[in-house]
Amino acid sequence: MGATVLVAAISTAFGVLLLSATGYIGAWLAADPTLGGSDTVTAIIGVLSVLLVGVAVYVASIVTANTFATIIAGRTRTIALLRLIGATARSQRRTVAGQSFAVGVIGAVIGLVSGTAAAAVLLRWADASLGITSDYAVLQPTLVIPAVVVALTTWAGAWSGSRRVLAVTPLQAISGSTPRSHDDLAGARGRRVGAILLLLLFGAALLALGVVVGLVSPLGVVVAFFGGVLSFTGLALAAVLVMPPLLRLTGRLFGRSAAARLAAENALRYPERSSRMAIGVVMGVTLVVMFAVANESVKAVLSASAGGEPPAEMNQLMDTFAAIMMGLVAVSAVIAAVGLVNLLTIGVVQRRRELGLLRALGLTSRQVRRVVLLEAVHVTITSLALGLVLGILYGWVAAQSLLGAVSVPPAWEAPTLVAPAVPWLPVLVVVVATAVLTVVAAVVPTRLATRVTAVEALAE
Repeated sequence: MGATVLVAAISTAFGVLLLSATGYIGAWLAADPTLGGSDTVTAIIGVLSVLLVGVAVYVASIVTANTFATIIAGRTRTIALLRLIGATARSQRRTVAGQSFAVGVIGAVIGLVSGTAAAAVLLRWADASLGITSDYAVLQPTLVIPAVVVALTTWAGAWSGSRRVLAVTPLQAISGSTPRSHDDLAGARGRRVGAILLLLLFGAALLALGVVVGLVSPLGVVVAFFGGVLSFTGLALAAVLVMPPLLRLTGRLFGRSAAARLAAENALRYPERSSRMAIGVVMGVTLVVMFAVANESVKAVLSASAGGEPPAEMNQLMDTFAAIMMGLVAVSAVIAAVGLVNLLTIGVVQRRRELGLLRALGLTSRQVRRVVLLEAVHVTITSLALGLVLGILYGWVAAQSLLGAVSVPPAWEAPTLVAPAVPWLPVLVVVVATAVLTVVAAVVPTRLATRVTAVEALAE
């Protein structure tokens, strides 16, 4: 449960910091003599504050639900043993739900306290850096929202993830159990069709509609926000069908050695496990790249509307806001790292017999370690590529739907439509950080893998 407590705490702190940062920026703008009287700027910051809370809540929901569903999958054999000695499926599911709610509350409280303390320190530092004295109070009633949502989504994620508890048979305690295979999931037509419809029809349509509405009103960003949520949710639902083939394609880049082939095939054999690992990394990369591209695209839109560079005050505002937001959304990379370590570790524990058999067939401990490491590399490379594409798309849509209708002096040209502006330095930082994430996340699982001996594993 330690990993779930940590993820819940980080997710709550993430939401608290986002709320505090947007509230602080709003108070700063209200006190600014140049921008404080602008109804457009005030409205934009207000809309962004609400939407960023939605982003924090959404990230917390996806990550906590994903993590707990993985933990439940790893406890299948234990649950089967309890079924064998007389426990009912419903009683096991109630137990899981109670545990998850307790864990979610503990993590949410820790995150609320630590996030509020961190916000107080960071806002005082911001005052000193900007040379201002803000009257913004750190303690706000709205800070409780992320804590409540994380606690509830942890419970909901466990309840949803424990649906398989009802399908666990006592026979699995004797014969062992494995995650569902690609063939098992390929038959889930309802899930596949629903995910595709959600992704392509509703999500993509709302993203396009947001850009169109953004040429008339800044409220287009609200439409685009729901398009982004629906499209990414569709991707998350379809991940078990989409990600394994992509991971296998990535695996071919690493040659045809025994270790490389085993690592590539594992992604396709157990798509639930590999897709859960991938989707967390995709989310982290997407968020960071999205804010970087949105900031650059906002500058491009305003420059096109002004017929040149926007006012210096506006540039300062955008750079400050982007720096704060990118620093905060980098927390999602930490969440992704925790999830990746947890999933790789669970995968090694679940595959002790498989790894022992490989050792018995002649693979050395170095080769086994390489299999586990390559699985992590496959996940991060594939997730990085997909996250970069999504981040550029979402960032451009956010900027265009928010400011496409805003006119800026001296040219006052509106509406404006520009191409995505990609800041390559932040993208390079994301690539390097993802590589470091892979190495760090694989340390514990590779050590566990090399400790598995053929005799011990096959004796289980």
